Amino acid sequence: MDRGSVMAAEIAEQPRSLARLLADGLPAIRSAADVVRTRQPRFVLLAARGTSDHAALYAKYLIETRLGLPAGLVSPSTLTVYDSTPSYADVLWIAVSQSGGSPDLVESTQRARRAGALTIALTNADGSPLASAADLHVDVLAGPERAVAATKSYTSELLALWLLIDAWVGGDASPARVIPERAQAVVDLREGIAVAPRYRFVERLITTGRGFAYPTAREAALKLMETSYLAAHAFSSADLMHGPLAMIDEDRPVIAVVPYGAGGAAMQPVLDRLAESGADLLVEGDASRAPSAAAAIWLPDDVPEDLAPILQIIPLQQLAYAMAVARGYDPDAPRGLRKVTETR
Repeated sequence: MDRGSVMAAEIAEQPRSLARLLADGLPAIRSAADVVRTRQPRFVLLAARGTSDHAALYAKYLIETRLGLPAGLVSPSTLTVYDSTPSYADVLWIAVSQSGGSPDLVESTQRARRAGALTIALTNADGSPLASAADLHVDVLAGPERAVAATKSYTSELLALWLLIDAWVGGDASPARVIPERAQAVVDLREGIAVAPRYRFVERLITTGRGFAYPTAREAALKLMETSYLAAHAFSSADLMHGPLAMIDEDRPVIAVVPYGAGGAAMQPVLDRLAESGADLLVEGDASRAPSAAAAIWLPDDVPEDLAPILQIIPLQQLAYAMAVARGYDPDAPRGLRKVTETR
């Protein structure tokens, strides 16, 4: 079997996984949303690790913009290591995990439930310990994922979170119906693979985004680190302006995820500064905001900004896969990593 063939196949499966979630997953998601709406939580806490942590960050943006509720990323260790006992009355706790097997997420969800939170487990593993620990379970229906580097489970998590919050506010999911088709177009273009030779020998790299694109920047950096073993650092474009911009030079390229919409407009100052500094810049998305960029990756411009992260990550997954193979690594089985990380 060729190196990376499993990861490549799972990247290509994403349009079908997303279509399956839209076709088969909505009844359970709407049922969970009905329970949440009845409980009327005043706060939302999101618990996750690794790739799923980036999906949780995406959900935080959704919750704060669409629901107007405060949302935060929880630190499970406050419960599992430091044995704290906060009051979670009026809290919705959403635990996000592909495997549903991480001990600290299971234990912290159990403790949050006992402390009064309404708990939802969102996993790709029906019957997992995390699914059993929560009041409610949402299966993202991505199907078995064999590569260590998560791809299709991540985009299915994003879509499931969007559908949950859309159902919570009484939406009919119609804006998401176009996503499988648009995802297929992005997969078929293989633009991430096309730009991979540019970065074959890079050892340090920056990814950046703003708003809904920031979780994409973080997930892209993680994929590049775990498959190609390079030092990839993710910053929001706002934070990049506060100091880290000084470390960018010709040996440290920048990948900017620039959405069409408010997030892209908010990135304009940092894009201008990067252009002034002569940085090696790859723009994914709205390349018109950085006409002097060294390279660009196309994304559809007719998808709402809050759904665009589902598409944004696909070329960057392709980039991580192709870079790893070009550098002689096997992205299906990164050294030292396992599918389920056991932390407490």
